[in-house]
Amino acid sequence: MGGFFGAISCKNCIYDVFFGTDYHSHLGTRRAGMAFYDRDRGFQRQIHNIENTPFRTKFDSDLTKFSGNAGIGCISDTDPQPLLVRSHLGMFAISTVGIINNAEELVSSAFSGPGHQFMAMSSGDVNTTELTAALINQREDLVEGIRYAQDTIDGSCTILLLLKDCIIAARDKLGRLPVLVGKSDSGLCVSFESFAYHKLGYQDHYELGPGEIVRITETGVEQLAAPGKKMKICAFLWTYYGYPNSNYEGKNVEVMRYRNGEIMARDEEANGTMPEVDFVAGVPDSGLPHAIGYANHSHKPFARPFVKYTPTWPRSFTPSDQEMRNLVAKMKQIPVPELIQGKKLLFVDDSIVRGTQLRETVDFLYSSGAKEVHMRSACPPIMYGCKYLNFSRSNSEMELLARKTIQNLEGLEGQKHVDEYADSSTHRGKCMLKAICEEMGFDSLGYQSLDGLLEAIGLDRDKVCTYCWTGEE
Repeated sequence: MGGFFGAISCKNCIYDVFFGTDYHSHLGTRRAGMAFYDRDRGFQRQIHNIENTPFRTKFDSDLTKFSGNAGIGCISDTDPQPLLVRSHLGMFAISTVGIINNAEELVSSAFSGPGHQFMAMSSGDVNTTELTAALINQREDLVEGIRYAQDTIDGSCTILLLLKDCIIAARDKLGRLPVLVGKSDSGLCVSFESFAYHKLGYQDHYELGPGEIVRITETGVEQLAAPGKKMKICAFLWTYYGYPNSNYEGKNVEVMRYRNGEIMARDEEANGTMPEVDFVAGVPDSGLPHAIGYANHSHKPFARPFVKYTPTWPRSFTPSDQEMRNLVAKMKQIPVPELIQGKKLLFVDDSIVRGTQLRETVDFLYSSGAKEVHMRSACPPIMYGCKYLNFSRSNSEMELLARKTIQNLEGLEGQKHVDEYADSSTHRGKCMLKAICEEMGFDSLGYQSLDGLLEAIGLDRDKVCTYCWTGEE
């Protein structure tokens, strides 16, 4: 996925942008960059690969080279950015987060004639941030250009621009990701994560609505385009990739996860499907608060039967190669034998996407002496690859564990009944759970219901994107 942070101040803001961007490192693992504007030196920019080295380490030596009272930074799982752009609209730095599903179509239809060109990346693809800038530059002013780009793009696009005298922030037209503005005595900042600016001495000041565009200076926020009425904010902000102490639309991430686990346990008790276990545990790290909520409601002891060794491998998805990711995940799991041997264990994970590491986790637990292993997912079965962000994207939906299992059970006929398979109370739903248990080695498996998840978030369900589970836009 990705995230960004910007600041504009009456004083040097290099450190604010550096630390604010670093606090978005949980959202991406591939590229990172920062750009600043100084009245004497103009624009400065640096981009680094962060696949094997953390953001702070990569950019620490650059700090003395930067100067300016305005800057933006980004963490990206897609393209190198921010980019510096010079056009009829002036000079600006641009960073984007989102997905352009029709990138090739846009390039072919709008920019294929003489005089148009894009810098190809090593993969041969076009940098989507460069494409967004090109779309913006098709119009006579930045606001009209941003609107045009967001309307033309199939997918989503949240945009941050650094100009000589301001920062312009534009939330995706359906608000799939948050954009928040913080304020301090010396200026303002813009961020995905609220905790990032709280740690830097900023207070909550403004939250952009879906499709809203604002101009930010060191003295205030000016609305350039009003928000739309329709919102589809991503539910996975709360279940998985949002940071625990962040708030989106007034709903705290950690509180939601506790509540989500409680609802799962409540519903299992009501349905009579809660197993007798010695411990409830979370799959580290994002599964832990869901598990705490489950344990608190069920009055079953919470424990950590295995822990992650994170000093060298903080995230299991860091390596680009799937085989390497599986090996790293295995190497990170350090057992606590006293909490595993002879024990019946129930684990809660934030989600089950492809299931590539689940089998190895179960084998690891049984080889460490577990008597039973029960698995729970803190969200419903993922049936559709995300079209709007980088979560659960796949080359084929048949890579998703739930869809692959349906295919194995009924072939193409089963794909006509995805909704039924997603409901664990139906015959097909029960068959899917049984098949996954047999394949993965679980003693039982349960998914949070969509109703339960939305209850835990606490927003009107029409305002939350649930495409990954329902396939409905």
